[in-house]
Amino acid sequence: MRHDTHEAHAHHHEHHEQHDHDQHRTAPDGSWATAVRATLHCLTGCAIGEVLGMVVGTALGWGNTATLVLAIVLAFFFGYALTLRGVLKAGVGLRAAVRVALAADTLSIAVMELVDNGVIVLWPGAMDAGLGDALFWGALAIALAVAFVLTTPVNKWMIGRGRGHAVVHRYHH
Repeated sequence: MRHDTHEAHAHHHEHHEQHDHDQHRTAPDGSWATAVRATLHCLTGCAIGEVLGMVVGTALGWGNTATLVLAIVLAFFFGYALTLRGVLKAGVGLRAAVRVALAADTLSIAVMELVDNGVIVLWPGAMDAGLGDALFWGALAIALAVAFVLTTPVNKWMIGRGRGHAVVHRYHH
């Protein structure tokens, strides 16, 4: 191997080490506090969509399946929309912002929705409760709380690996 090629390779390697070091310094720390903040962000969008979907489906007298589908679709919509809003404010183009939102939120929203709707479906009478029933609102609130508790470790795991809300972190100023 020629000496100048070896030096170029060594310089290239040093550049990558510095780049990796810089990334670690600016990446979220993967702490529980960071995971809680990410999960609260996710919960906000999910709760808006979930509650809206449950209220609309119940008010229109839709069946359980149609109401759940509407709630889940709206939860994903509002979850992604909140992330998109923040990333777009940072000056990222729409196409890139959509990719960031999908990468950051898909698993978190999916876990939250699976747990949240699982609790509601399994809670005796919750799916048949009307808007005026305390059971409707109580089951929904408890389901969202359980989903938050079970989604937080998922977000901590993802952030610790540079995924999930770690992807969004670089756009926060």
